[in-house]
Amino acid sequence: MKEASARIKINKLLEAAGWRFFADHNGPANIRLEPGVKLQSQEIDDLGENFEKTQKGFIDFLLLDDKSFPLIVLEAKAESLSPLTGKEQARKYARSQNCRFVMLSNGNLHYFWDLDRGNPYIITSFPTPESLAAARRIVPDRAKLIGEQVDDDYIVLTQLPQYAVAAGWQSEAEREAFIRKNKLRFLRPYQKKALHAIQRAVKDGKDRFLFEMATGTGKTLTAAAVIKLFLRSGNARRVLFLVDRLELEDQAWKAFVEYLKNDFKTVIYKDNRSDWNHAEIVVTTVQSLLFNNKYQSLFPRPTSIS
Repeated sequence: MKEASARIKINKLLEAAGWRFFADHNGPANIRLEPGVKLQSQEIDDLGENFEKTQKGFIDFLLLDDKSFPLIVLEAKAESLSPLTGKEQARKYARSQNCRFVMLSNGNLHYFWDLDRGNPYIITSFPTPESLAAARRIVPDRAKLIGEQVDDDYIVLTQLPQYAVAAGWQSEAEREAFIRKNKLRFLRPYQKKALHAIQRAVKDGKDRFLFEMATGTGKTLTAAAVIKLFLRSGNARRVLFLVDRLELEDQAWKAFVEYLKNDFKTVIYKDNRSDWNHAEIVVTTVQSLLFNNKYQSLFPRPTSIS
């Protein structure tokens, strides 16, 4: 009964997210039920010795893309079990089906797992087919992020790419005035060190990062450099920058425009405006997205970097 209850809840969550058990006016069915997936012994060997004791794998739902190819493996567990108990089985089956995404759920607790990006993380609602199609277009390139050259002029090269050949820069007597006039922002040694720390962490396989910086140490400038690093290396399509007050929202927007406008568009998200769809950097307050849970529909986790 507990497993049945979990399946009922999962079915409703899938339908609410736009997945279809049956064809309708929106398109063909994109949920395939696989109560027992027959696997040959050779396939078991390829997947690893610890996959199953028997020659029969098990998968609950296979979600399909718009061309009816496997897109997500959804492993369902009884409500009394942790969804993560099916993690390794689901991962190996997903690889056998050439699926990049896995979901793990017991009907109450849900995890989403991008096998190319890191570990499973908790989600509050199931992703839509559209959000997964967008996420699929992002192919992480750790090597490019790690190899990106980050020097103290990393932001300046976006502000004024040819600054080094300008007469005002080459003249030591005029250099300070040249910097002020063009509002050039060079990274301080510890800010550059922070960027290098991210690159080392990515090299070590990590995908979450936390900076703790005191007031006045240039957090926004450092954030701009991090944003450039991820966007430029192709490891993000859009960045959501959250603040907790309106004055900080305006401050961050002005800073990102000043630092990055030559390469990336920055906007402030507001109600009834769609310009954020055409921007790489979206600045808003936590309160704006909490209202009516807009963050769940506008910025679903699988398509964003946090």
